[in-house]
Amino acid sequence: MRFDRIVAAADEPERIARLRLARTQRIGPVNFAHLMQRFGSATRALEELPHVVKRSGGSLTPYPLARLDEELARAEAAGARLLVLGDADYPALLKQIDAAPPVLWTLGPLKPRKKAIGIVGARNASAAGQKIARTLAHELGEAGFHVISGLARGVDTRAHEASLKSGTVAVLGGGVDDIYPPENLALYEQIRTHGLLVSESPVGHRATASDFPRRNRLISGLSLGTLVVEAELRSGSLITARLAAEQNREVFAVPGSPLDPRCRGANDLLRQGANLCESAEDVIRVLEGQMGFSAPEAAGPEGPAPDMTAPQSGNDIARVSRTLLELVGETPVHRDDLLRLCGAQTWIGLAALSELEIAGRISAGESGFYNRS
Repeated sequence: MRFDRIVAAADEPERIARLRLARTQRIGPVNFAHLMQRFGSATRALEELPHVVKRSGGSLTPYPLARLDEELARAEAAGARLLVLGDADYPALLKQIDAAPPVLWTLGPLKPRKKAIGIVGARNASAAGQKIARTLAHELGEAGFHVISGLARGVDTRAHEASLKSGTVAVLGGGVDDIYPPENLALYEQIRTHGLLVSESPVGHRATASDFPRRNRLISGLSLGTLVVEAELRSGSLITARLAAEQNREVFAVPGSPLDPRCRGANDLLRQGANLCESAEDVIRVLEGQMGFSAPEAAGPEGPAPDMTAPQSGNDIARVSRTLLELVGETPVHRDDLLRLCGAQTWIGLAALSELEIAGRISAGESGFYNRS
């Protein structure tokens, strides 16, 4: 599924409909893209959604209008700006990743550029680690890179501070009005004034532990590469690095002492083939070789989009849904196996999987595996 095929919204009601569709239960980024390709607009997708779900034996109510109005009111009060997939100024690098977020809220004047580097690391970073993060962020900023990080304590904080003048983007787990940690209030205000705050979460949402993996995916997705400065073996920074590799982006790591647990994660990344980073020049040299700072496509080219609105499509999808439901059990089965075994055109099989997931009949796990809900 190519997310860059989603066209610009025709009008403001369609943009708000895309926000409502994205907020609807069980409509993740992949299902959002399927519905948009199938029905052509979020407005029509919301109209058809109850019928789609009913055909698959489930029930689903679109996101309540009252809650949508509350989110829009909070956004207006905060001065936040809505970006939906298809907008001309939706970040170009983020649009290229698999399962690009359908909607973003932003605060601040900065426009994201492709020439960007993510810098992440330990919250309890050593004095040396914080100095390295500050130096690298400053030098990369001077070289024309925007610095992307997560506003966390330690490495994130130093990276943002050092790149305020050159351009910094803070990706938040909560809403764009959720200042966390509280001691970064002054830094938050500086980024709001000079840089950019970005979040997938609704305005007013307070971050929980489950929000940070999504936040990490945005940090790597907004960047040509992710640079890790101090990280333990089990840390959010390593999750960000793994996501960067899955998005076909570069991974850099600063080597550290084997006696310091905060360096073991970065050292392990180097052992696995990450780019060694001892100075900003190490980052610049690698990224300047990538066709003028153009990130590679996350997936291979696809042919023309199939006609998903043909009259027989509904019956075909319903038939394939029944077949897929028989194939999916308690043991997870990979999407590719299901598509092969159902014997249908790929787009019909994908549409049927999407309908079953939206209806709550099956659940999608990591790496494309499905099982019965």
